[in-house]
Amino acid sequence: MTTQSIGSKPTAQPTKTLETFENPNQVRDFHIHMEIPEFTCLCPKTGQPDFAVIYLDYIPDQTCVELKSLKLYIWSFRDQGCFHEAVTNTILDDLVNATQPKFMRVTAKFYVRGGVFTNVVAEYRKAGWQPLPRVELTQFESQSNIRG
Repeated sequence: MTTQSIGSKPTAQPTKTLETFENPNQVRDFHIHMEIPEFTCLCPKTGQPDFAVIYLDYIPDQTCVELKSLKLYIWSFRDQGCFHEAVTNTILDDLVNATQPKFMRVTAKFYVRGGVFTNVVAEYRKAGWQPLPRVELTQFESQSNIRG
């Protein structure tokens, strides 16, 4: 094998640091929806891997989360023992601390383990912020960004 076929050692490393950038339109409430289909952590009891799809929905205030840092942050849980309820709330707390949004919801849909599916939803709402009246639009479908 040559070094070209093996490739080099990746330079990116998992991190708990979340970077942000300035909200490009602070005069309007807008909804950011992200799907993170490759979340992994470890069962704190057995050490076996747990897999989940994390859905992040938020309405930014002054800042938005930067995607590469979010990817590396999510990666940081891969070797960490986490109860589903705790890790979902930790992700919400860390993202709220980093971005100070008007509203944020983290939904974690864990794959089956021992015949049980676990879904955990955690929300944050900035004090005094009220959403505009809801306009019913087509919802984002599961895996809506996957082409195939």
